[in-house]
Amino acid sequence: MNRLCNSLEPRVMDDDMLKLAVGEQGPQEEAGQLAKQEGILFKDVLSLQLDFQNILRIDNLWQFESLRKLQLDNNIIERIEGLESLTQLVWLDLSFNNIEAIEGLDTLVNLEDLSLFNNRISKIDSLDALVKLQVLSLGNNHIGNMMNIVYLRQFKDLRALSLSGNPIAEAEDYKMFVWAYLPDLVYLDSRRIDDNMARLAEIKHQYSIDELKHREHLIQARLEEERAQREELEEHKAAFVEYLNGSFLFDSMYAEDVEGNKLAYLHGVGELLVTYKDKFVIICLNIFEYGLKQQEKRKAELHTFKECVHEAIQENQEQGKQRIAKFEEKHLLSLSAIREESDLASMEVKIVEYSEDITELSNVLMTLEMQLVEQLEETINMFERNIIDLVGLFIENVQSLMAQCRDLENHHHEKLLEISINTLEKMVKGELDEDLPDDVRALFVDKDTLVNAVGASHDVHLLKIDNREDELVTRVNSWCTHLVDKVSRYNQQAAPTPLATSQEETRPLP
Repeated sequence: MNRLCNSLEPRVMDDDMLKLAVGEQGPQEEAGQLAKQEGILFKDVLSLQLDFQNILRIDNLWQFESLRKLQLDNNIIERIEGLESLTQLVWLDLSFNNIEAIEGLDTLVNLEDLSLFNNRISKIDSLDALVKLQVLSLGNNHIGNMMNIVYLRQFKDLRALSLSGNPIAEAEDYKMFVWAYLPDLVYLDSRRIDDNMARLAEIKHQYSIDELKHREHLIQARLEEERAQREELEEHKAAFVEYLNGSFLFDSMYAEDVEGNKLAYLHGVGELLVTYKDKFVIICLNIFEYGLKQQEKRKAELHTFKECVHEAIQENQEQGKQRIAKFEEKHLLSLSAIREESDLASMEVKIVEYSEDITELSNVLMTLEMQLVEQLEETINMFERNIIDLVGLFIENVQSLMAQCRDLENHHHEKLLEISINTLEKMVKGELDEDLPDDVRALFVDKDTLVNAVGASHDVHLLKIDNREDELVTRVNSWCTHLVDKVSRYNQQAAPTPLATSQEETRPLP
């Protein structure tokens, strides 16, 4: 079949081909005629069959955003591409093509069944995103390394695997190896795996599998640790104090300080740096711990605000429902009585009474709604004041602590300059017994050069401190402005009417 297909001219996957395929596979008879007249939207198509079309390249499928099943077998496709938008895809058939590498599947996170039978694939990889994969067909390819089986251990839902027709399937230990290393597999090469044979395979490869499990455990532990570190870092970023829980800022000051690193060779500077670093890191830790505490206060303020808004809406709606229930109870039979009334004058009196009650109910509900709007406005204004005050206090205290960092830097600068001048004087008198590198000695050609070098180091340090402070202040102010703006927009929207039921969803709060 594949050879017959390849004898034709390659075709392009254009809109005409796709429209024809959708039309032929769509509803028939009366429903089909109606669909043809009105047109079938690609975004609504769930299944698409494009086999035996002599397609060379996958293209123009971006509109099929709801597609769940795609059949592209028996074509001349050379690369897996153009599938990025098909995130709902569950079933994909690319068998009997000319594909050499597994690729282009990173967005297909819902894929459960993948067939790449009869291609030119030599390695099983690039399937990591397919966490729901249950069926994988890779028969009649060029896979020769048994370690490809080990790669598949990460797919915990994989139940059916086909590898017949590959070089590895000719190996004497092929089946035993697969059964041992993929213990959750149910079908191999279209045959159900015998439980007894699977146990024997596990016993045979137990030593290797135990070693593999140990390595996998270490890798998993490392990944979990990295994930925890990323989550922790995100928490620190939310508090605007990331990388202040250690010597990161201090180290960054010297990372680009060429002159300061040279001056560190001078006698007495090493001890000076140790003291400077210790005191500097303590201040950074104070900023960090203070930032985390302030973040908890901001979160508590936001939580209280949400609760107050929710309670106000719920209470207001409950009052509205009670008034409506009383009205319905009073006028349960009013309409029937009006219809059955034979006396015109009596009927008009009842209609007037009924209308007055409706007007009264409408006024009560409107009053409740206005009360809710006023209550929400007062709550929001109070929240905005509180959050702005919290942010203002946070910035004020952080700037005070950053000023301490600058004071430390100024003190260090004075001491470093003093040591440098003393060293220069000893060098001029020939009393210097230190063995300094040539690039350090070059700083001591004259006093101006030396003072400029010490000043350049000082400038680098102050710039780093200033930049970190500016970054923190800018980000927290931006966060506060965005939050207040979001809350204000919420306030400007119409408040939920008291007619709403308790089950009705209200607009999400920031």
